[in-house]
Formats: sequence, structure tokens, C-alpha cells
Amino acid sequence: MPNKLMLAFLGFDFLFAGCGGLLLGFSLMSEAAMRETQTVDNVTQNLLLGQCPLTAGVVNAIFVFATFLLSLPALFLPTNRGWLRAQGWLVVICATFTLSLGVAIWVETLQTRQNLSVLWGRETPQIQSLLQQKFDCCGYVNATTPPFVQDSTCTNALVAAQKGGCIGPFSSFTNRYLDQIFTAAFGIVGIDFILVLCVAMVLKYRMEQERYRHIDEKNGVGGL
Repeated sequence: MPNKLMLAFLGFDFLFAGCGGLLLGFSLMSEAAMRETQTVDNVTQNLLLGQCPLTAGVVNAIFVFATFLLSLPALFLPTNRGWLRAQGWLVVICATFTLSLGVAIWVETLQTRQNLSVLWGRETPQIQSLLQQKFDCCGYVNATTPPFVQDSTCTNALVAAQKGGCIGPFSSFTNRYLDQIFTAAFGIVGIDFILVLCVAMVLKYRMEQERYRHIDEKNGVGGL
């Protein structure tokens, strides 16, 4: 009958695998979304996802699944500690990988307006027009810096000057969107940390069980 410690270890081990599925699903779905036709509804998300390390997220998910598979022998070999040690180190590597992805996205939010200015400048007039329509604005800083794209939202220079630039609403949306992504990444790191603690406690428990078994063997009682 498994004790509470092993149940906790098992639960967080499967939760760890679930986080790998979340990473893989988010990365693959985001890459698929970026290949779709750009519209007013999806243009902002797709531009921001293009700045995220999605390929690295897929690689990280593969490491997570490999680590989970390597943890299975530790569940079926109750006296073995080698597989547990290997799993512990691999979870640390996965957590560091995920943390680096989250930090990379977080750093982007520290210079949002500057980064978006570069992003805006290298996009086509069609994409700029979609952004203007989404945020009901004209140009980036203002209607002349850089010059607005004439469309259904910014019909002429007078209307464009009255609406103002997209820097404010675009930056606010970007910060909210990226905050959700790197917060989720940091949450996954938290789960990884708890799993490492579970691995350490199971290792300690098995070491104690082995010590008691050796003592009983010396006393002629036999294994527990």
C-alpha cells in the first residue's frame, strides 16, 4: 500500500508531465496560429508570439516527457535510488530551461515600447493597418512618427491626428499578454521545484528503509 509521501511524489510527477504537455501544446498551437491569415482579431497575438521562444518550448517539453519516462522505473523499483537521483537532476535541468524561457519573455516587457517600435517599423503597411484598426489609432508614436497608414480607421491626416498613436494601447496589450505567458512559465518552475523536494524526500525515505533493513539482517530478523 503506497504511503502519503509516494502518493504526493506520484501526483507531482504526473503534474510535471502535464506541464510538459502544456508547454508542447502552447508552442505547437502558437506556431500553427502564426501561419494563419492575419486578421484584426489575431494580428497582435501572432506578432507577440513571433517574439517568443516557441521552438525552445517544444525542446523543453521533449525534455520534460523524457524525464517523466525515466521516473517510471523509480515507481516500480521501490528500493532503487539511482533512477530517482537521475530524475532529480533532470527535473532541475528542465526547471532551469523553463525559467530561462520565462525570464527571456519577462525581459522583453522591461522595454516594451522600444521593442514594439522596432517591431512596428519592420512590419508591412498591411499589418500596421490591422493594428491601427484593432486599437483605433494612427501611427505608432503619433500620426507622423512613423507616418500612419491610410485605411478605414485613419481616413485622412486630420482624423489620424485626432486619434493619436498606437503606442499606448499596443504597449498595454503587450504587457498583459506577455505577463500571462511568463507567469505561467514561472508557475511551472514552482511545480518543478516541489517535485525536486518530493524526489529528495523519497530518496531519504528509501535510504532509511535500507538502513533499517541492514540492521534487521545483522540482527537475524530479515528484511522488512
